[in-house]
Amino acid sequence: MRFNTIAVLAAAAVIFGAMPASAQELRPLCPDRPGKGTSPCTLDPGHFQLEVDAFDITFTRSGGTSTDLYVVAAPTLKYGLTGSVDVELSFVSYLNAQAYDGVSAQSLDGHGDLSLRGKWNFLESDGPLSAVVEPFVKIPTATRALGNGALEEGVVLPLSYDLGQNWSLSSTPELDLLLNASGTGRHATAVNVVGLGRAMGAFTLGTELWTSQDFDPRGVTSQYSFDLDATWQPLRDFQLDGGVNFGLNRNTPDVQVYVGVSQRA
Repeated sequence: MRFNTIAVLAAAAVIFGAMPASAQELRPLCPDRPGKGTSPCTLDPGHFQLEVDAFDITFTRSGGTSTDLYVVAAPTLKYGLTGSVDVELSFVSYLNAQAYDGVSAQSLDGHGDLSLRGKWNFLESDGPLSAVVEPFVKIPTATRALGNGALEEGVVLPLSYDLGQNWSLSSTPELDLLLNASGTGRHATAVNVVGLGRAMGAFTLGTELWTSQDFDPRGVTSQYSFDLDATWQPLRDFQLDGGVNFGLNRNTPDVQVYVGVSQRA
């Protein structure tokens, strides 16, 4: 299944690259990647956008156990419905989790969950403040043991403020409704990402502080990370990116490194 998915993505990338650019004036390319924040913008009506987490590796060391998680070809496909609304579909094509405790090793691989999202640019302002509201639902399609098998949902409110001189300040508050660790009932998880970015021609550098507070009845779990990312946009409709995230407490993965690509058609 994962090979079929990768083949479809490759074909889509070829088609996107071969399609002629629209004569209409498009808004600047605005992917949700890199970083953990979400861009406060929607896709132009009638256009598609493919954003792919091409390769992602996460290292976690805790209690004498080392866990490495590999993600390959995790695409997000977007379509602009109107000038202020788009719809989005995300899927993790291939996951591989490896755990070592100094005595034995385990490895699991498969595919991940499917997510459906919608973005509404309710502000529709030409001013320095940009904002959208983004409800989403996670459909449990992951290979057994690589997901919790639960239908989960949430809402994100991405915000960005143009500080001038090519600087921008962003925030992505999020509220999720997740399955309890016991397997029954639901609880809330509050997430936020505060980011600062600087555009320099075709390059943009960014830094983020990510926080997550999971209010499971068995106990609240707090996570924090400090993240760095960079993008290169050599063409109007094409972007390459990469980043590294550093965990700031023992509940957070130690290091995550990733690269990706975005293409609009």
